[in-house]
Amino acid sequence: MVTCYLRYTIDPYKVDEFECYAKMWIPLVHKFGGQHHGYFLPSEGANNIAIALFSFDSLASYERYRVASFDDADCQAAFHYAEQTRCVVSSERSFMRPVFE
Repeated sequence: MVTCYLRYTIDPYKVDEFECYAKMWIPLVHKFGGQHHGYFLPSEGANNIAIALFSFDSLASYERYRVASFDDADCQAAFHYAEQTRCVVSSERSFMRPVFE
């Protein structure tokens, strides 16, 4: 299993728009075989950082999801929404392997 840790820098005046964007992606990750662990939005402290965590069975499964997302109409709508609202300033991905015991 591989977990994607996705750190966003967001526009602090567009947290509501980012939340809408986040809610678009949760079912899309599930649609492509992943497990979404949620988005984490600013509460206290930095007001422009948000985090998403989701897992796939393997890095290869994640890569198939990424390629497929560029041809999927719902994914394209989510990409377009973020571009149109400019709620995402930047993002960076890291991949982790979970340890449960």
